[in-house]
This record gives sequence, structure tokens and C-alpha cells, in this order.
Amino acid sequence: MADHGPLRTLDERLGHAVAASELPVGPAEFCADLGNTAVALPVLCVVMVWAGWQGWRRRSQEASDEAPVRWWLPPFAAGLALAAVPALVVPLKLWLARPGPPQMAGGAHDGFYPSGHGATAAVAYGVTALLVLRGRRRMRAGRPAAGPVMPAVITAVALLNAAVGIGLVRRGYHWPLDVVGSWCLAGVLLAVWCAVCDRWSETGGGRAPGR
Repeated sequence: MADHGPLRTLDERLGHAVAASELPVGPAEFCADLGNTAVALPVLCVVMVWAGWQGWRRRSQEASDEAPVRWWLPPFAAGLALAAVPALVVPLKLWLARPGPPQMAGGAHDGFYPSGHGATAAVAYGVTALLVLRGRRRMRAGRPAAGPVMPAVITAVALLNAAVGIGLVRRGYHWPLDVVGSWCLAGVLLAVWCAVCDRWSETGGGRAPGR
């Protein structure tokens, strides 16, 4: 468990080691700030607008009377996924009430698990990447493969979230397991987004194309 037992002890030892490491404070603070809603939300909004515009342009090409294309669903669901982060994180923090690192002692609350900044970054940048990949796939339908775009995007998002997590721990805002827990929560939300979009954005009534 993250809030009790030997795993917590190991987690806090690792957190102390990272916080006391020689990692530069300035870049760590910058990376931690990338998990702030004020930073992540505008990035997602720009891509949501782009994805909606792309879907609207292609709606007449892919829609039919029997199976209308819900071009608006992927960006709309992306916004809901990010909105779900505080709705899930806040109750979990209050329920577990795990104390934060020493630097956060005396704060307004004791709930630090899971990390809200970690979950915000993972969901916002994760669903941003999924919207971009989905849009590119549609734009290149019937064309030759565009090269290793997907691995590059996935790698960039993974490195970005790793940097956010390390920054949060290095600055003493969270323990490592707070960040890992937020990634697990984000993984669930991203999986739900993919399932919803794959099932309902293509055709009406939840039917697969061609059926």
C-alpha cells in the first residue's frame, strides 16, 4: 500500500534520495509546472480544436444516412477525460490522506496520493497525442505509411511525463508512488477514451463500419 507498510518506507527513502540529488532545481521546477492545469489545458484545447476541425472537414466523406460520423466525439471526450481528473483525484486524496514530503508539511491538506499534477499531465498530454495520431491516421487514409510517427509521439509523451514526475519528486511536492498512482489513474482514463471513441465516434448506434 502507498499509505502504510514497507512499500511506503521504500517509497519515502527513494523520494528523499531524489529530492536531495544533484538534479538542477530550475529544470525540475519547470518540468513540475508542466503538470499544472494552466499549462496542460491550453495545449489540449488547441489540439481539440484542430481535431474537431479535421473531423468536421471529413464528415461528408465518411458519413452515410445509416451511420453518421460523430466527428465531435473524440475532442469532446478528451475534454471530459481531463475534467474527470480532479473529480477522481480529490476524493482519493481525501480518502487516503497520505502525508506529503517534509517540504509540504504544514500545508492546507495531508492528501498527496495520487498526484494531481501527475494525473493532469498524463491525461492532458496523453489524450493530446491520441488526438494527433487519430487525426493523422485519417488524413493519411489510403496513403503510404508516414514513417515512425507513432513511436516518436508515444516516446515524446512518455519522456515528458517522466520529466514531470521526476520534477515533482525532486522539488519535494510528491513521493514517487504519488506519481506512479497518478499514471495508473491516467491509464484507465485514456483506455476509456480509446474505447468510447473506437465504439461510438465512427458510426451511429455503436455499430462497427460495414455492419
